[in-house]
Amino acid sequence: MITNAADYLKKVDGACDHIRQNLGGCEVPKICIVLGSGLGPLADLCDESGEIDYSDIPGFPASTAPGHAGKLIIGELSGKLVFMMKGRFHYYEGYEPEDIAFYVRVMGRLGVKTLVLTNAAGGIGEDFVPPEFISIEDHISFLAAPALRGPNIDEFGPRFPDQSYVYDREYLDIMAGCADKLGIKIRRGVYAYTKGPQYETPAEIRALRSLGAICVGMSTVPEAVVASHMGMRVAALSCVTNMAAGITAAKLSGEEVIEVAGQASESMCSLVSEFVKAL
Repeated sequence: MITNAADYLKKVDGACDHIRQNLGGCEVPKICIVLGSGLGPLADLCDESGEIDYSDIPGFPASTAPGHAGKLIIGELSGKLVFMMKGRFHYYEGYEPEDIAFYVRVMGRLGVKTLVLTNAAGGIGEDFVPPEFISIEDHISFLAAPALRGPNIDEFGPRFPDQSYVYDREYLDIMAGCADKLGIKIRRGVYAYTKGPQYETPAEIRALRSLGAICVGMSTVPEAVVASHMGMRVAALSCVTNMAAGITAAKLSGEEVIEVAGQASESMCSLVSEFVKAL
């Protein structure tokens, strides 16, 4: 939890200064894309201008999850200047919510206006055939530590931010249009956030399904909430890599998630690239 707002703001500004100094002559991008598990190949489509290791950015945590390289890419995608986060941070790694979303504060402070989040998720509906894509339109995070806990920093946003439209409605329509253009099947739905690292139990999945969730994962929500708090526009795309616990008799594994995400990476890359082009 943030205990000293002034110190935290100073920490954010220190990271901003380092990134500005390493932009390689580029302007600050207005778009930041976060690459989830197994989705790193999108960076290969970027006309790269620079690369910064997370370990070199003051205040950035280390990304330890499998498939998360821990690098900030600066470059051009679909004719737009973008940041790409190759790897993110999770509560299950031992980080607090303010650590998980620290990079979002930095991006917002730099002037980023659009945050595109991607993730690998478990499908809760019985009719999923992984891999499939979901454009997140809302989320459930009742049992998660709140990302905005602690003293509010007025420079970032209000004390009690509205959560009615965390995920930008226009972006949902744009994403659907891009998917249709590319012939990619996509659904809209509610993402359930759990803290991990253990997968959910079948009973938990049944409860989440009854609440209206169609997929579940261990990321994205803290970042989306913090981005919304700062007035950023958010798009979030899940790749359903496996069926959630109890939907089938299969046991869940991280290896399967990365493998199936890899199989879907070409379509995911095409979809995100087309989305950025349409912005």
